Amino acid sequence: MEVFITAEIGINHNGDLQLAKRLIDAAAVAGCNAVKFQKRTVDKVYTREFLDSPRKSPWGDTQRAQKEGLEFGREEYDEIDRYCREKGIAWYASAWDVDSQKFLRQYDLQYNKVASAMLTKDDLLQEIASERRYTYIATGMSIMEEIDHAVEIFEKAGCPYELMHCNSTYPMPAEDANLKLIHVLANRYHCRVGYSGHEEGTLVSALAVAAGASSIERHITMDKAMYGSDQKASIEPYELCRLVKDIRDAEKMMGTGEKILTEAEALIRRKLRG
Repeated sequence: MEVFITAEIGINHNGDLQLAKRLIDAAAVAGCNAVKFQKRTVDKVYTREFLDSPRKSPWGDTQRAQKEGLEFGREEYDEIDRYCREKGIAWYASAWDVDSQKFLRQYDLQYNKVASAMLTKDDLLQEIASERRYTYIATGMSIMEEIDHAVEIFEKAGCPYELMHCNSTYPMPAEDANLKLIHVLANRYHCRVGYSGHEEGTLVSALAVAAGASSIERHITMDKAMYGSDQKASIEPYELCRLVKDIRDAEKMMGTGEKILTEAEALIRRKLRG
């Protein structure tokens, strides 16, 4: 089965629908299977004390102004849904609260996503699992017992899922990738395991395919120097194109595992062995 490639737009659109469309275009041109967003109900995810605290941003001087400035509503998601259909690319989103998951339910999405930060939120996981849509579950900042519990929720609900190995640092030092964990997770849970990366560059993500990753997710941006906490841990369109190509090449290089004498090798055999 082909590696499933998601370009995470997340909040890198900076509240600008036209920028979101440019990022969708970049993902489609690169050959990605899907783009992903993030959806929050600001007053449910954050405390009033936090939202009232200071933070300078293009939208104002408080955390609330920044968080609300990064959120898309019904009008924007209606257009994102229409635009992705026009471009022939799937979209989905990680909900950070139950109301946001219910909001996403109005769209005919093929996939759900559990963000690493939400892995221990049982009410949200149960809401997602109740839909029985194929769900990508990120495992960053988690211990095995927490992953055990999340998996149990999805298995009890009969909801198909795929774990995603992840290290939740932005950007992640390449030496922290721990790609051997992909195989460990696959053996422990008997499921497909992907890789969600936050490192700089594309090498780790390409190597993850060789390590057995069934899906790859990377944040994308038009410019790493743009405003936003995720921009530096993202890749730009030219890097995304290179990554998709490298992933498709890596799939071919992995082969079948059978010992096969190719035609080209047979010619050499006859020449050297007589």
